[in-house]
Amino acid sequence: MPLLIAFIIFILCMIGALILDLSLILPLLVGLILFAGLGLKKGYPLRQLGAWSWSSIKDSLVVIEVMAIIGFITAAWRVSGTITVFVYYGMKVIVPPLFLLITYLLACLLSYAIGTSFGVAGTLGVIFMALARSGGVDPVLTAGVLMSGIYFGDRSSPVSSSANMVAGVTKTEIYDNVRLMMRTGLLPLLLTAGIYTVLSVTHPIEAVDPTIIASFEKEFSLSAWAFVPAILMLMLPLLKVGIFISIGSSIVSAVLVAWLVQGVPLLKVMWICVAGYHSEGAGLGAILDGGGLVSMLEVVGILIISCAYSGIFSGTDMLRDVQSLLSKGCSRLGRYVMTLIVGIAASVVFCNQTIATLMCNDLMTKPYLDTGGSQQELAIDMENTLIVIVGLIPWCIACSVPLTFFNVGIGAIPWSCYLYLVPLCYLFTRRRWFASR
Repeated sequence: MPLLIAFIIFILCMIGALILDLSLILPLLVGLILFAGLGLKKGYPLRQLGAWSWSSIKDSLVVIEVMAIIGFITAAWRVSGTITVFVYYGMKVIVPPLFLLITYLLACLLSYAIGTSFGVAGTLGVIFMALARSGGVDPVLTAGVLMSGIYFGDRSSPVSSSANMVAGVTKTEIYDNVRLMMRTGLLPLLLTAGIYTVLSVTHPIEAVDPTIIASFEKEFSLSAWAFVPAILMLMLPLLKVGIFISIGSSIVSAVLVAWLVQGVPLLKVMWICVAGYHSEGAGLGAILDGGGLVSMLEVVGILIISCAYSGIFSGTDMLRDVQSLLSKGCSRLGRYVMTLIVGIAASVVFCNQTIATLMCNDLMTKPYLDTGGSQQELAIDMENTLIVIVGLIPWCIACSVPLTFFNVGIGAIPWSCYLYLVPLCYLFTRRRWFASR
């Protein structure tokens, strides 16, 4: 009963923070205090609770470092013009009967390269929505296409914060996970592309607004050198180069391009990598604002605090009764089905991909191990369920924020084919990768 009361208070605090648009760190701190208090009540000394928390945090230090570096790369790509050239040349090659397909593929490519759904939604997404509206393409349909594209990279990119968080909390290797995600995601990727090819032919764009292209040409030097940071980020992991070297190489090249090609003073570029990019003009560059180390501080704080009470859960065996019920469910329904259920429930309650990931891991790790599963199996099952399903739940920020960027309603959700084809296809093909349970 005390655990139930603590969870109810925690959930109410989380909901309150979401309604009031407060930092999620605040309810997480409340949760940490509540769960630590339960540990003290069970007779565990504060020093022992602290040791368990620190042990869990230490296991995620690599992920925390990666997230900090991701903050640097998101700003460096903005100031170097890397994001801009993707959009600019993508617009140049648009074929009217293939507009939606090109939109999808370009969103997939950019989201994989920079690993952020919101970043792509707020840049490429906003621009292609403007193109759709000016060219007579259904904006609701276009928004659904973009939702599929932005979550392709959010799910499977080695520089995605969600992918790195899943790897961190499940104590698995990010590149091993990425390889499995690409294999398990290939079928839904191709099926989605096929659907959008048909829709592209039946919903062609009438024309591309030349003023948008002119605005890019005015605000950035659209040199081919701006592609270099993206090429390094895409190619080095395929050559099995470590994630720190891959991201570091991309950052260094982006800084050099910003300095030598875009003409931004070197010290200013370095400051932008820390504080984020903020355009000076009121043109299209304004939609690129963001990124930087500062932008990742909250995510890092969330991970640290969540790992702290995850350590308390593990050390005190506080979730034993709930996990026992979930273990029985895994034996009867299968581990994947239970992860799907828990993932949906956590997403519906917490309205947040990060918190849903942490709660699902805390609840499902022991049931997986008890029923013959592995932590990597759990990682991939989470990537193929809640990581994409949050984009289908209207009140989740993973869904509401991009749709707000696109200025459309929930009518776009049925057209977000990739988000529901991933869990659906995996349900029927999972035996190929893991045991049936």
